Amino acid sequence: VNRIVFVNLHDNTTMKRLLIICLSAALVSLAGCSDDEDIQPAQKEKIVSFLTGTHAPRLVAEENLEEGSNQPYYTVSGDAVYRYITDIYNPDRVNWPEVTPASTVKITFRAYVFTYANIVTTGSENNWTVPYYTNDAALKSFLEGRGLNTEWWKFEPLTVDMRHPDIIKGLADALLGCREGDAVEVYMTYNMAYGDDYFGLIPNESPIAWFFTVDAVDPVDADAPVEPAN
Repeated sequence: VNRIVFVNLHDNTTMKRLLIICLSAALVSLAGCSDDEDIQPAQKEKIVSFLTGTHAPRLVAEENLEEGSNQPYYTVSGDAVYRYITDIYNPDRVNWPEVTPASTVKITFRAYVFTYANIVTTGSENNWTVPYYTNDAALKSFLEGRGLNTEWWKFEPLTVDMRHPDIIKGLADALLGCREGDAVEVYMTYNMAYGDDYFGLIPNESPIAWFFTVDAVDPVDADAPVEPAN
């Protein structure tokens, strides 16, 4: 049975209780906003500290490169997407097809929840970092050895239509300007990945790292239908 409850707003005790409840709710709301505002800047600071400190090799920001230097560096795109292209100094790279907003791109990738530490992909498999998803066939036996069921994993290049609206924002920003043949590391804050949501086993507000190679880049006719995400 639904009941309508009338509150005597002239009763001082009731008014005090309502005021306390309203103030408490406002403080909780403000605290939540403050937490959200603090998370992204803190993640950016930690990513930069990692890239310039313990990342192997140690990187510098692009704007801090000395003229004529061949020092490895990272770029920043979008709101908080940090990209390192390992072969950026390859003299032939300028001739490789470039990813534009009107490209389809095939990539082989490994995706990780980023913990501000080096992601291990070489040496003893016992020390490898386990991705939350990959299409890299070279990792299939490793993942199965860790007890993961890969029956529904697709070990084939991922086709990305850069015009598609549902691409992870951080990945879309990172792909722009890459070239066919590039090997790329990308580190992004939570808001450029899955945001406040839980995604599978990924905790909400997690920073994410994607390691990928650009297998192919093809231009797209502006009038061609958008490729469905796969």
